[in-house]
Amino acid sequence: MSTSLHAPSAANDPAAHDPSAHDPSVLHDPSVRGFASDNYSGVHPEVLAALAAANGGHQVSYGEDAYTAQLQEVVAEHFGAGAEAFPVFNGTGANVTALQSMLPRWGAVVCAASAHINVDENGAPERVGGMKLLSVPTEDGKLTPELIDREAWGWGDEHRAQPLAVSITQSTELGTLYTAAEIRAIADHAHSLGMKVHVDGARLSNAAAALGTRFRDFTTEAGVDVVSLGGTKNGLMFGEAVVVLDPRATEGLKYLRKMNMQLASKMRFVSAQLVALYGSDLWLRSASHANAMAARLRQAVDATDGVRAVRPTQANAVFATLPTDVADRLRERFRFYDWDRDAGEVRWMCSFDTTEADVDAFAAALREEMAR
Repeated sequence: MSTSLHAPSAANDPAAHDPSAHDPSVLHDPSVRGFASDNYSGVHPEVLAALAAANGGHQVSYGEDAYTAQLQEVVAEHFGAGAEAFPVFNGTGANVTALQSMLPRWGAVVCAASAHINVDENGAPERVGGMKLLSVPTEDGKLTPELIDREAWGWGDEHRAQPLAVSITQSTELGTLYTAAEIRAIADHAHSLGMKVHVDGARLSNAAAALGTRFRDFTTEAGVDVVSLGGTKNGLMFGEAVVVLDPRATEGLKYLRKMNMQLASKMRFVSAQLVALYGSDLWLRSASHANAMAARLRQAVDATDGVRAVRPTQANAVFATLPTDVADRLRERFRFYDWDRDAGEVRWMCSFDTTEADVDAFAAALREEMAR
């Protein structure tokens, strides 16, 4: 993914607004909206309330607190008895620590070429995790047993990193979804080759909401070994969790979490957020709303002459092509990323706090710029 950011115009620049119009301690204009990333959104009010509630008094540090204990119960409800959660600070930390615990030092991971671990984690899997990524080009961001076989070979060859894990993303970086049957086929095939299966679930909630299924339906019951459970993209301030579904798939995870600087001393504030999100239907409400806003945006895109949606809109992402000059002008009003600038492809993301008015305003601006 190309992440060439264009400077925002004065319309999106907080300095261009009268600072006396709002609390001087607020350094941004809360009315400014964007479609660049679901990381741009703020914290869900229910999560903020959970953080405030967790703030009183003292709790034992490094995970021996009531909120982390409650998180284990919440995770078991979603993924089944025996599932264990290891809260971490961020998605990169979750992915690297999870995969590192699944592999010996000579191990390699088969992943899609578009996978976040391959494209957007700045070498962390290789340099911090010490593993080799064996990436496979895909049309839709999804691996299949046949695609895995392109790199799943060479066992016993001392000159080749040993392919011992498969990592898939749900929903994928291209906004597509795996069905439970597709993940089961991958897991069965990987396990038959002696490989383990990891799911990067930064947007796992969006996938479950779109599929109308439980998390366990396309993870635990589909044969997945370890999941990186996302929260930041769905309304948390920070925090994710490595969820171990099969304890035989990992080794030394609690030590690796510390080594990788992902062990929070005040872990209650990570766990309290995850409990607020997954201990109620907040995850489903927020993800369903983001998906619905993406569907609304997709309808507007399809109705706009000269703009072409180029990938399925299955979760909370819309991919489209449009003239580069139009994209550059539109970006002055609403921030978003180029996905493939040479092809004129852009990505628009919707969040838990994206409103119908936000989508309609963006669609109107798109039509205006296309008419120029």
